[in-house]
Amino acid sequence: MFAAANAVLIVVAVVGLLADSRELSGAPIWLKPLKFAVSFVLYGFALAWMISLMQRRPRWGYWLGVLVTVTGVIEMAIIVGQVIRGRQSHFNVETPLDSTLWSVMAGSIVLLWLATLAVAILLLRERIADRVLAVGIRLGLGIALIGMALGIFMGVPTSEQQDALASGEGNRSGSHSVGVEDGGRGMPLTGWSSTGGDLRIGHFVGLPRSSGLATSRPRTRGRCQPELLASRRRIRLGLVVVGAATWLGLTLLLAWQALRGQPLLAPDGLTLMVLAGLVLAAVIGVTVVLRVSRETVRAWTIEKAHPAWARSTRSTVRLMVFRYSTHAHPGNRRCVDSSG
Repeated sequence: MFAAANAVLIVVAVVGLLADSRELSGAPIWLKPLKFAVSFVLYGFALAWMISLMQRRPRWGYWLGVLVTVTGVIEMAIIVGQVIRGRQSHFNVETPLDSTLWSVMAGSIVLLWLATLAVAILLLRERIADRVLAVGIRLGLGIALIGMALGIFMGVPTSEQQDALASGEGNRSGSHSVGVEDGGRGMPLTGWSSTGGDLRIGHFVGLPRSSGLATSRPRTRGRCQPELLASRRRIRLGLVVVGAATWLGLTLLLAWQALRGQPLLAPDGLTLMVLAGLVLAAVIGVTVVLRVSRETVRAWTIEKAHPAWARSTRSTVRLMVFRYSTHAHPGNRRCVDSSG
């Protein structure tokens, strides 16, 4: 229901963008509700799916879902209400009402993060049959928690804001931008600052999307050899780990770039060097995963064709590892068409 309500809000926000010409901080006033509604739709469906995997503590999952729904409704209600009033929702402490609404919203954001943390802990204790899927979900939730936590930097008032608040003249406590004021020139569609750092970028990239790395399953029919099945599983697991590590590295790199006041499309040499290193590490990781798997399959093929010669080669060591993994899990000795 929560995701469906936000889907309806997406339509409302789109209509607002077309019919309401007001702007707030240099952006269309209905852009923020649209972006938050889209994010909550994706988060709501992902959370419902993850809660459905909880077999040991289903009631805990249900109540965590309720908590997320309540906090999300509070946050969206404040955002939309402030849009109707023509006021900022985030960091706005200009009036007692604005300050109270921002405090309530900040509290709901903290509760949302804690609920997501609780879901992650419960899924760590859950026994999910597909090991690759389980690893992907856990790594994805870990990255999501880090990405959500990056929002803490936005709520810290700048030194100028602290001075203004101390003198009783301040009206904002926190900022999306670093090195420039909020409301300046922004990128099309996203509104991210094009003249300074923007903490929303790393926050956005780190939100719960990484668990999708584990959802792709190879199409297999009939029976196949256990060594080939184990090799296929190891490829999936290795690619999920490499993908998650790359995604986390990109999230932290974008946050680091923003904290140094650099626009997304104007990185300095050091940022480009780190990005190049991250891409190189990802390529090496994928290459190693595929190469090890290919050598293992080759060793299995050699043993089948020339068992006496294969026993004298080092490739047999890898084969023993894979044999152990398949004998330790007898249910893995078949290839079943799980893709439908």
